[in-house]
Amino acid sequence: MIDAHPVIDKNPPPFREARLMPVDLAVERRDDGVVLLESRIKLEDFDANLPAAFARAAARQPDKTALAWRVPEQDGWRSISYADLKQHIDAAAQWLVDHAPAGRPLLLIADNSLAFAVMSFAGWSARLPVVPVSSAYAALGGDYGRLAHVIRKSSPGVIVAASASRMANAIATLDLGDALIVTDDPARIDRAATSLDALYASKVTGAVQTSLDAIRRDDIAAYMLTSGSTGLPKLVEISFDNLGANSTQCRQIVGETAGWHDVMLDWLPWHHAAGASVLRTTLTEGGTLYIDDGKPVPALFGESIRNLREIGVGFYNNVPLGYGLLVEELERDALLRRTFFSKLRVMLYGGAGLSQPVYDRLQACAIAETGHRITLTSGYGATETVSAFMAIHFETDRVGVGLPAPGATVKLVPQGDRFEVRVKGRMVTRGYLDEPGKTAAAFDDEGYYRTGDLAVFNDPHRPEAGLAFAGRLAEEFKLSSGAWVYGGALRDALIKALSPLVTDVVLCDENRPYLALLVWPSKDGTCETIAHALAAFNATQQGGSSTICRALLLDEPPSANAHEISDKGTINRRAVIDRRGDAVVRLYAENPDANIIILGDKH
Repeated sequence: MIDAHPVIDKNPPPFREARLMPVDLAVERRDDGVVLLESRIKLEDFDANLPAAFARAAARQPDKTALAWRVPEQDGWRSISYADLKQHIDAAAQWLVDHAPAGRPLLLIADNSLAFAVMSFAGWSARLPVVPVSSAYAALGGDYGRLAHVIRKSSPGVIVAASASRMANAIATLDLGDALIVTDDPARIDRAATSLDALYASKVTGAVQTSLDAIRRDDIAAYMLTSGSTGLPKLVEISFDNLGANSTQCRQIVGETAGWHDVMLDWLPWHHAAGASVLRTTLTEGGTLYIDDGKPVPALFGESIRNLREIGVGFYNNVPLGYGLLVEELERDALLRRTFFSKLRVMLYGGAGLSQPVYDRLQACAIAETGHRITLTSGYGATETVSAFMAIHFETDRVGVGLPAPGATVKLVPQGDRFEVRVKGRMVTRGYLDEPGKTAAAFDDEGYYRTGDLAVFNDPHRPEAGLAFAGRLAEEFKLSSGAWVYGGALRDALIKALSPLVTDVVLCDENRPYLALLVWPSKDGTCETIAHALAAFNATQQGGSSTICRALLLDEPPSANAHEISDKGTINRRAVIDRRGDAVVRLYAENPDANIIILGDKH
């Protein structure tokens, strides 16, 4: 058992060698306070033709395992070799060349699976933009509003519904236009459809290679969906050049230690930017990708732990919530600790909020097992930038968002004592599908994409020490007093202060007289311990815009179907507040019930 409250050593052991990209930072400071950052290391040349890159990887190692996945209720793993995966992709591409309306998108509704990988590369080979959509969109019921919106917006020529059983109701309900339907079991749906097996059995002709050779850098490869946290999702136009540039950036900044050519185990959903990057880069670099069907929520994380006990990796990728769950298991499970750290060189987390206590506990586990610390790097980016364009690529014990990758110019625009983060580079989208107004608003007058995020320098006198996340403009709101609440930064501070007693929190609410908190407690969190930790936190704050007056512990976990939590494990504050209006009413009741934690004597 490892101590969950490690004492930080003033002389900690060295980091295990990670061989990250060296820091060579160019800094330009303008008279108006704007700061420009970019790496002097140039973006390497790359082939933007992803199917061609995959074909070369398959030719080098036809017998190597490309993908592996578990079958429910069976032991062990099923897998497919590079040669067989290439055959599946070419056959499916042939069917698309023969049958799909030219140029119209391929809508792909699937979990991480063989079908998802095949149809992504097959769509690209056939020069069809791929629109990857979460299977959760088809499980929400009702009028399937979000899925209907995506179908109307993209007008797909082909819809791949990988699971007929999960998609049957949606297919029966929605207007799919003249789209061709492909699914695993056509007999389960009330519409003409072609089976995936039929696609895989297509006889490949030279038309596939001709189509593949015709791919150009500026062709649209994908329409990636934004989270839709403030409304219906936008469809982000992503070109092959965007994809190739970002894959090259990530490969350069993390370095050879990432081991894309070796073994990867990953759960991140492939219809999201970060997960798509893992799939794309592993298969074009010739690695083996084990699909982890776990999720960073308590009810589903056991599957990830099961897999991590078996598969050792040099590079591990998760969101802050997942690391919070992982460290609890590492502290008590010696077998997991041994396998997890056996090859590990780098851990990557989402740039917007790994808590320092979780970081410290992870390092305590690493030191106990290996005698070394492990490099934790951030991955900071957006759907509009394909994936991460900033990362920590230097040794540090501080969490943050790091420094720009090669080919990215970061523009920091002063916002009081913080900076708004903007970016330019070949990985940045040209805009949103059929949304000229929103596209124009997303870029400033110099062509920099506005991320909407805020950052500060870890050391204002040493920019090479990197940036730290300091909130999101969209998460900032006013109390009825007119005082601004810096929601993102305050939430991060609360998570750190309440660790390990909580898994997440939601701040309430704009135009209210004081701040209150909805809390998902961990197994160690009780009303008493959380109240004590909140009181200690309040003692460090000044003013009502950062002091918590009431709190309520939630029994029901965040709901993916209600969009309270994304497939990446991030919380949608507005969706939680809107769905749990009764809980918010209880927080602000004149006579609160016994389950409300009351802090201080004013409320």
